[in-house]
Amino acid sequence: MTVKVYSTPTCPYCIMAKKYLDEKNVPYEDIDVTKSKAAAVEMIRKSGQRGVPVLDIDGNIVIGFDRAEIDRLIGT
Repeated sequence: MTVKVYSTPTCPYCIMAKKYLDEKNVPYEDIDVTKSKAAAVEMIRKSGQRGVPVLDIDGNIVIGFDRAEIDRLIGT
């Protein structure tokens, strides 16, 4: 399973989403969109959103910290 979390360092929902994945022992790539314009553009292209967090779980896009959808996609 490949998980990318597009986030910013100060976003409380980003922090919650990453902590949740840590608790579920799901490895992920944390992509700070404040440090990379290319990453921000990629996130917007994938999600149509400028807000964070955006999670890409095996190509499935989750906008915001949607615990039920994350659980569904990671199989818990």
